[in-house]
Amino acid sequence: MKEIRTFSQEETIEVGRKLGKLLQKGDIVCITGELGTGKTILTKGIAKAVGIGEHITSPTFTIVNEYEEGKFPFYHFDVYRISDPEEMYEIGFEEYLYGDGIVVIEWADLIDDILPRENIWITIKKDLTQGIDARVIQIEFSGEKYSEYENKLMQEMENK
Repeated sequence: MKEIRTFSQEETIEVGRKLGKLLQKGDIVCITGELGTGKTILTKGIAKAVGIGEHITSPTFTIVNEYEEGKFPFYHFDVYRISDPEEMYEIGFEEYLYGDGIVVIEWADLIDDILPRENIWITIKKDLTQGIDARVIQIEFSGEKYSEYENKLMQEMENK
């Protein structure tokens, strides 16, 4: 597990951008954290890296926003309002997970039971001792598919 500290929204976006540069079709990024920790901010950086020029907003009421303009389709889920993980199957969730796009899921812990075990799991926490925008971003790469991602991300983080 890798831990990264950021001290502004711009730095959080940059972490997302550097992670996004590594992503390939079929990758699944699961993001967790309390309200206001920066899940959507991080997602904006990921989307930017894969070529999404549109304004990224959290799909809290629509569950998923689809973007097709990047190098891969980009599917941004917000499952905060899901009351039962089984509801995800009604919207064709498996087709997104096993399709040709990149899937980013905010509030992924709410549907953990139905997620593939191979994924990139990110937990964001506020660190108010370091300032209002300070964050601790923990990234865990699970599974063979992601075995090289951590080293590549660390190389990206060193390249300022």
